[in-house]
Amino acid sequence: MKKLFILTAILSSYINYAQTNDYVELTRSILDVETKEAITEVMTLNETQSAPFWEVYNQYETENHSVKNKRIALIKDYAKNYESISNEKADELVNDLLAFKAEDLKLKKKYYKKMKKIIPATEAAKFLQAINKIDDLINAELALDVPLVETK
Repeated sequence: MKKLFILTAILSSYINYAQTNDYVELTRSILDVETKEAITEVMTLNETQSAPFWEVYNQYETENHSVKNKRIALIKDYAKNYESISNEKADELVNDLLAFKAEDLKLKKKYYKKMKKIIPATEAAKFLQAINKIDDLINAELALDVPLVETK
């Protein structure tokens, strides 16, 4: 999990400084590997559960990328408009953020249900807790790096 903290700092820096797409993808792939290692460390799976779990996990990660792409685009849009943000743009960004959060929650609910079908609810809960902790690390870094809206 300590590696993840360092990588979340990298993740927030690529978003905030509008790095190239190659850098974004490289950082994301490193974060994916570290996330998978962290999930591997916390999960207690027997041989029967392991293969189905990782199959569902990989499906989750694929869908999660799509959802997180929306967040990255939202942050880049905010960064682009930050210095001269209008009331209309601020409203649009907040609504987009709320839509992202709803979609992210919907995805987590969907995969928690899928996980419970192949592993005990306690293990599915542990998976969701680990994912939430990783998201919280990323959110903490973003909270430090993304400035509040300037009002005039």
